[in-house]
Amino acid sequence: MVSASAGHAGPAEPPTFQTGFPIRPDRLVEAATPEDVRQAVAYAGGRGLRVAAHASGHGLPGPVEGGVLIATAALDSVEIDPVRRTVRIGAGATWGRVIEAAAPHGLAPPNGSSPSVGAVSSTLGGGLGILAREFGYAADHVRSLDVVTADGTARRVTPEREPELFWGLRGGGHRLGVVTGLEIGLVAVERLYGGSVVFDGAWAGEVVRGYLEWTRTVPDTVTSSLAALVYPAMPQLPEELRGRYVISVRVAFTGDVAEGERLVAPLRAIGSAGPRGATGSAVLSDSLREMPYTESHTIHSDPPFPHAYYGDSAVLGEPDAERTVRAFELAGPRAPMMTVVQFNHLGGALAARPEVPSAVPYRDARFLLRLLSPLDGTEVGAVRALYGEVGRVLEPAVLGRSLNFAFGGGDRTAGFHEPETAKRLAGLVSQYDPAGLFGGPYGA
Repeated sequence: MVSASAGHAGPAEPPTFQTGFPIRPDRLVEAATPEDVRQAVAYAGGRGLRVAAHASGHGLPGPVEGGVLIATAALDSVEIDPVRRTVRIGAGATWGRVIEAAAPHGLAPPNGSSPSVGAVSSTLGGGLGILAREFGYAADHVRSLDVVTADGTARRVTPEREPELFWGLRGGGHRLGVVTGLEIGLVAVERLYGGSVVFDGAWAGEVVRGYLEWTRTVPDTVTSSLAALVYPAMPQLPEELRGRYVISVRVAFTGDVAEGERLVAPLRAIGSAGPRGATGSAVLSDSLREMPYTESHTIHSDPPFPHAYYGDSAVLGEPDAERTVRAFELAGPRAPMMTVVQFNHLGGALAARPEVPSAVPYRDARFLLRLLSPLDGTEVGAVRALYGEVGRVLEPAVLGRSLNFAFGGGDRTAGFHEPETAKRLAGLVSQYDPAGLFGGPYGA
């Protein structure tokens, strides 16, 4: 094990994408091999120390105080098997590296919108991909996982070998051990039709209503989301966006361009009449086009730089259109702090029950609401209060929360799974981590 702080008890703070919370473990272990991870877990277990793991992605949704933090960024191997259409991914590899490695073979992984997110970590939480309505959750494609459990044992987990642990690791998150790598299936996608249509926020109500109606008409090969924010008045931004409230529809479609153009025509028509008092065109920009899969990150253009933020999510059944409009209004220009709202269309393959079941929850959900607020100069309490208002408006449709999108809200762990799934996961934690090395009881 190699670490500047592995040999003493002084606090250490590794680089992290989330800069809003202190990361001060008693021991920082920079693992160079899976064996380093095993030794670190055994060390912590023998001393009754809590364990957290951090790769090279966005991870660590809340503060880390004390205990042992295992950094797995160096475990970044990516090995493609083009014949089997699989990839073996180390815990430190990002989705961007997997995309680049798979592309020459005409293949793509079930990655999310940001190439800098850790592939293994996001998959443990389920993994919502940019083509998820067609191909399902990333967890549905996992073939095997390498994990170090609390007793310091390195295990290769498959559907045949330790099937219950295989069930829980896919969708159960990090409570069952430190995953050092996994094997996952790839899909035959080289190109897609995608991009975003950006509207003036003055048409937000019309866009929200129109988007909800549009999602009822599209095939499972269309995966999309709706996002809204007030852009900061930063000189780095295009002049037409500085300080402006915008609402965007992001689309990814694996069919041909002509069919894609036909499917998005109703989106482009939103706001053609415009709300009372609005002037000019509703559409500010339109980047929909055919692109190689290696450019799929441009659909969402997530920020690539570390920053301080707090956020939460709500998994929804069938939300009422007017309540949804109200939720966007609450987090819009009149909100007490900048808030990014994202509304993902679910269903399709996400609702399918895979042949090998997993702990991924809320398969019947129709939408996922995500809220994120920068913390520079903003108190977490004020952000929570705003999110509480939004949650109360949408409450009739709320099923739970998303483990992948706790963001800085790792202080709230309830609602990540349905009661029966949470109970089953709690049983696995009791079996594999009775001392609570990786956290408390499941759902607590």
